[in-house]
Amino acid sequence: MISAGEFRNGVTFEMEGNVFQVVEFQHVKPGKGAAFVRTKLKNVITGAVVEKTFRPTEKMPKAHIDRKSMAYSYNDGDLYYFMDNETFDMMPLGKDQLGDALKFVTENMNVTILSYKGSVFGVEPPTFVELKITETEPGFKGDTSTGATKPATLETGAQINVPLFVDQGDTIRVDTRTGEYMERV
Repeated sequence: MISAGEFRNGVTFEMEGNVFQVVEFQHVKPGKGAAFVRTKLKNVITGAVVEKTFRPTEKMPKAHIDRKSMAYSYNDGDLYYFMDNETFDMMPLGKDQLGDALKFVTENMNVTILSYKGSVFGVEPPTFVELKITETEPGFKGDTSTGATKPATLETGAQINVPLFVDQGDTIRVDTRTGEYMERV
């Protein structure tokens, strides 16, 4: 059991038959009245975000989320196959379970498979990935205004904005949480 006063970012717990993860929390102590905890919670199964307030003494059962590192192997239509790095077993996952998780993932890249009580609900790509640019327009000399960007297509098919000096064939580092260009490698 975990009390609302112990909430921190990333903590998972069960409430009303669902599993929630704390995205944001704030302990509020008003001048008058009892203290409370204001939270922003994400339903780990559906991805819906809700805001809720708790008394600091409220207790909820803690939910244990299993995280397993697996390598993305290939896709076959709507099924995506992941290989267990220890047992070499293959696990197929449907497109609906993945969402946009594979936007920046190439074959043989390690990802984290998230499951709760044996059922997989999500895939976390690595935080930073290095990908090759397959298509972008050339940057023109004189186009040097601060922060100017141009669209680029990565080897996975994802579209991001990159600085003007980045050319086709360059390898860049991308932050998968935000989908932003970090640096040229």
